Order: sequence, then structure tokens, then C-alpha cells
Amino acid sequence: MSARAITILGATGSIGRSTLDLVGRQPDRYRCLALTAHSNVDELAAAARRFRPELAVVADERHYGALKDALAGTGIEAAAGAEAVTAAAALPADWVMAAIVGAAGLQPTLAAVRRGATVAIANKEALVCAGDIVTKAANDAGSRLLPVDSEHNAIYQVFDAERPERVSRVILTASGGPFRTFTLGQMQAVTPEQAVAHPVWSMGAKISVDSATLMNKGLEVIEAHHLFPVTPDQLEVLVHPQSVVHSLVEYVDGSVLAQLGTPDMRTPIAYTLAWPDRVATPCRRLDLAAIGQLSFEAPDTARFPALNLAWSALRAGAGAPAVLNAANEVAVQAFLDRRIGFLDIAAIVAEVLSRLGAPAVDDLGAVMAADQEARRVAAMLIEARRN
Repeated sequence: MSARAITILGATGSIGRSTLDLVGRQPDRYRCLALTAHSNVDELAAAARRFRPELAVVADERHYGALKDALAGTGIEAAAGAEAVTAAAALPADWVMAAIVGAAGLQPTLAAVRRGATVAIANKEALVCAGDIVTKAANDAGSRLLPVDSEHNAIYQVFDAERPERVSRVILTASGGPFRTFTLGQMQAVTPEQAVAHPVWSMGAKISVDSATLMNKGLEVIEAHHLFPVTPDQLEVLVHPQSVVHSLVEYVDGSVLAQLGTPDMRTPIAYTLAWPDRVATPCRRLDLAAIGQLSFEAPDTARFPALNLAWSALRAGAGAPAVLNAANEVAVQAFLDRRIGFLDIAAIVAEVLSRLGAPAVDDLGAVMAADQEARRVAAMLIEARRN
């Protein structure tokens, strides 16, 4: 069997590192074509020297010189800038991991999709902001979208794609984040350090804050609508603190199928990396007897309004999800920078949605315009709160 050519967009993030961990365990099975990172030159260069891709790209052009120097004499081409990242995505890899966080991952993800690659989607914003555009491009190019998020990957494994009319509900589970039992008063005082300390999953700062507000789950609801042939009314969220049941699919006869596993992102990554095969992983095996109990509860949307904001954006359609995502990215960064409080995140997103509504987004340019306007308004609202 020839080695499968792969590209990893976002190789130095948590998903990228986990992907490289799996690739490194089976070096004869995979061949790296390109690796990209935002600005972490040292880690990108180290990964490039180990995995020997043809191309390594750093998105922040200020780090081009450092990357070029670090790869001198290796024969690995160095490049920099957003256009270079998109060009890396367009290289003829069989499989592309789309793991760039935020709206910055949209253009590269779309480039890989339009080429007809098998694309492992870890960048939920690509589907949130431009779901109709991405899925149409996938259909036109024959590209297969394989979800990496543990919830969507779980759904993918138990969803009868050949007979979707037999599905009555899709239920995404949420850990509830670190503030699941906090009062509103307690949440008002939380710090960025508390918000990024997720009790179950290991993830980057932005995604950890999204998990703490439940915005992450709201974005996943929008993403699920584009990945699977279900209506918004068929999608539900259930809080499950143990993060063992990753999602459930209910069928018209009352049967509920679920995918279970330990909370380790290498499991869903491996599923997409080897698809349609399966490969062994080093993940800890699930021991239900040791866990002893699995608990579930409905989400509290009064304390976590971000979930309802996402549902409202999904139902509004058009550019509302892009507005939601952009405003959230700006607000989360402001919280991490200690410029606003934790509860201000959802409040700012709600105000931006109220002002901008659901602008028309017929093409990618319109999506990016909606994204930029939402960022401008969010920044203005944040500044107003500080004055």
C-alpha cells in the first residue's frame, strides 16, 4: 500500500499536534505534503524537520525569515502569508486536516474542498460562516467532508446517511464547561485563567472559552445542520459532564444510537485519517465500570445565552451565522485580553446580531464582508463598554 499524501493546516495547534502524533506512529502509512502554522515557527520547523513535507508555511509573514533559516539545507520549501497557506491547501494531498482556528481557516479549507480532497473538518467556522458555499463546493468537486469535532464525528459514525428520513433527532452532547454549576454572580467574576482550564478536554484558549460560554456548542449546532440532512428543529443539545457519550442519533422507531469513547481527540482524528479504514490509537480505553455513572441534564440557556444566540442565527440564516462567529471571536479575544468580563461576551454578540441581522451572503466575498462588519461593530461596542 502506497503512503497516503496528507497536508495539515494548523499543524502547531492542539488538533495539528494530535494529528502529527498519530502520523508519527505509522510513518510508512502517511507522507506529509505540507504543514502550516500561524506564527509558531519553532514548532513548525521542528515538525517539518521530522516529517519532511515538501512545503512549510507560516501565516504571519513577519516570521518568514526565521522559518527559512530554520529549514536551511533541508530541501523543504518555506513560505509565508495567507495566500501561501491557501496555496498549501490546494496542493494535491489525498487528505487535508483543516485545523486553522477561526474565520482565517475558511479560504484554505475551501481551496482543499474545491480540489476534491478528502477534508477532515476541524475548523467549524468554515461551515458556520459559509456552510452552503462549502457544502456546494464539496458536492461539485466530489470532496468528502469528514468531521473531526468529537460530536460530529460521533454523529457521522451512527447516522444512516443512505436513509436520512429514518432519523428523527440528532443530539449533541456538551461537557458543560468549567462553570456548569456557577451562578451568574460567580460567572461575572471569572478570569481568563479559569475559563481556559477545561475540566475534561485539552484545547486552545479560544475554543476553551467558547466551551465555557456554550458558544462552542452553538457553533456545533450550526455546523451539524450543514454536515447532516437535518432541520434546526431536529437538533438538540444535552449536557453530559463525563464527555463519554459524544453524541446520539434517534431514529423514528425510538432507537437511539450513540458513539462512546474516552475524551481524547486522537480517536476522531484517527477515524478521519484512516477513513474508510480504522487504525489503532494509543488512546486510553473506555472503562464504564470504573466510571460508574453517566449523567445528563438540559442546558441552562438563562446562564448560558450563547446557545440560544446560535440557534437564532441558524434560523435567521443568510449571513447571521457569520456575524455571530465574527462577533464572538472579537469578544472572546477581548475577554482573554481582560478588556471585558466573561458575561460580556454573549451580550456583545447579541448586540451585534441585533444591529446587523442576517445580511445576504451569496458568495465568499459577501461572507467576508459580513465577517468584517461584525468585527468592526463588536470592537466598537467593546470600546464603548470600557469608556
